[in-house]
Amino acid sequence: MSITGRFAPSPTGILHLGNLRTALASWLSVRKAGGRWLIRVEDVDGPRCHRDLGDAQLRDLERLGLVSDEPVVWQSERSAHYREALASLHRAHLLYPCACTRKDLQLLASAPHAEDGLRPYPGRCRFRAWEGFERALRFQLSDGVILWEDRLLGAQSDDPALLTGDPLLFRRDGCFAYHLAVVVDDGAQGVDEVVRGADLRPVTATQIRLQEALGLPTPAYAHLGMVLAPDGGRLGKRAGALGIEALADRGVAVPDLLGWLGWSLGCLSEAKPCQVEELIAGFDWSRVPKGDVRVPPVWG
Repeated sequence: MSITGRFAPSPTGILHLGNLRTALASWLSVRKAGGRWLIRVEDVDGPRCHRDLGDAQLRDLERLGLVSDEPVVWQSERSAHYREALASLHRAHLLYPCACTRKDLQLLASAPHAEDGLRPYPGRCRFRAWEGFERALRFQLSDGVILWEDRLLGAQSDDPALLTGDPLLFRRDGCFAYHLAVVVDDGAQGVDEVVRGADLRPVTATQIRLQEALGLPTPAYAHLGMVLAPDGGRLGKRAGALGIEALADRGVAVPDLLGWLGWSLGCLSEAKPCQVEELIAGFDWSRVPKGDVRVPPVWG
C-alpha cells in the first residue's frame, strides 16, 4: 500500500536528535511502502520562526539523505488557505471569539501546541457574540470519545473536550494556530501517515475532531517515544540539545549517527555506521520500541 508521509519541523532552533529520529522513521516507513515523502516547514508562528533556521534544518535533513519528493511547503505562504478554513468553520457555527489572555489561563505558550497540551480550555468565552476574524478564535469541540489506531501504540481513545478543551485556531496577534495549519495542510497535501513524537499524542483526538468538521480524511498516526539525555532528562531546543553540527564536533560522523538512529528504531541489531538506504529493509513498525531512548553517554 502506497502512503504519503511528511516531516514538519518548526524553524525555531536546530533539529535535535529527537527531531532527526522522527524524520528518519517517517522517511523509512514511506520508503518501505514505496510512497511519497514530503517536508513542510511549520513557520506559521511568525515571531518565533526564522527562515534561516528553516533553511539550516533542510540542510541537516539533506545530510542524512532525507529530501522531500516535492517542493518544500512553507506555512507562512499559505495564509489564504487557513482563512478559508476558518470561514468554513464559521459558517458551520463552530467558531467563537475568545478574549482570554495567557495570563488569564495561566498557561505557557513556548511551543505551538502548549496551550492545548498543558490543561483543557474551560470554555469561558463560548457564548461571546461574534466579533469577526480579527479576534482570537476558538473551535467549539463536540463531546464524545474519539477512537483511533496508533501504528506504534495500538488502540487509543480520548475525549478531546475533556483533554484539551476548545483549541485556539487564530491568535489575537494575527497568527494562525498550530492545530488549524497542521490539519489544513495535511489534508491539502494528501498526507495519510503522520509520524511524530509522543508529546503530541494528547492533541490527536482534537485534530481528528477538526478534520471531521472540515470534511478532511484522518491520517494514520504513529507516536514515537522521546529521545532523552544520557541522564534521562529531556532533550529540547532550549536545553542546547544535540544536533548534527554538535555531534560532528564530538567526532560523530553522519554514518555513525544514522547507525545509532537506525538501531534505536529497530532496523539494526547494533549501532554501526551505515547509509540511510541500508536501513529501509530492516524497518518495521512491529520492531520500533514504544518507549523512550537515551543518547549514548559519550555523545552527551
